[in-house]
Amino acid sequence: MYRNAKELIDICTTNDIAIWEAVLSDEMDCTNASREDVLSQMGNVLQVMKNSVVDVGSRGTMGGIIGGESKLMEKYITSGKTICGENIDKVMIRALAGAEHNASMGKIVAAPTAGSSGILPAVIITGAEIFELDDEGMTKALLTASGIGKIVIQNATVSGAEGGCQAECGSAAAMAAAALVEMAGGSVEMSFTAASIALKNIMGLICDPVAGLVEAPCSKRNASGAVNAMISAELALAGVASVVNFDETVKAMYSVGRLMHPSLRETALGGIAATETAQKISKAVHGE
Repeated sequence: MYRNAKELIDICTTNDIAIWEAVLSDEMDCTNASREDVLSQMGNVLQVMKNSVVDVGSRGTMGGIIGGESKLMEKYITSGKTICGENIDKVMIRALAGAEHNASMGKIVAAPTAGSSGILPAVIITGAEIFELDDEGMTKALLTASGIGKIVIQNATVSGAEGGCQAECGSAAAMAAAALVEMAGGSVEMSFTAASIALKNIMGLICDPVAGLVEAPCSKRNASGAVNAMISAELALAGVASVVNFDETVKAMYSVGRLMHPSLRETALGGIAATETAQKISKAVHGE
């Protein structure tokens, strides 16, 4: 059992194991499930994630506020003149597709929330292509990500209503960044460095959904969250330090979330949701 990053790092260091192995053992202890059962369950999670990010632009969303963004990105990259390059473009397309899938009531994995559900699958699947990993490799990466998520939940929050979008997309990006580092063969310490950087990168981000729906600006934040995870992993793999460790970063995020005014925490009363355009959309959606 681990309660924070320090304890998980100690377990990994003492036993000379990767994060995913420590998380797997912890899950077996907590649920009394066999190794095979845990891996099978995570394999099922992976399949849902895969399905949630391949449905590019073919479904209408509940509010009709977003839709087709992933298709536009997919068409755009065929020009061969994009700014970001193939890997970043792919991860954005998949993250947008995941957000659209969620907004159209498609089956998703809340990782850690529905509003941030496009980030982790986009990064894991794209990472597997980069490093030529199979489903087993992706399953291990998801275990690593879940270990990071567990630490955040035990010491802070992943709820936008409690901590703003930093708690949702920030936590998802941290989970994805740590997993990506491990997929690349980085150390345990590097994984937590990447997670720290990713969470710090959007510290203070509010939750301000237009019309109270998880569509805008949420879908674009899934795209930026996935890219955040990738650059955070790259920095960590290069040896760039976080300066502040993951446990302290999580505590800081939670403190910031608690300081946020209620209008900035998923109530749709502040931020982008309070703009004139957003108010018009809200009236059109809700018939007010």
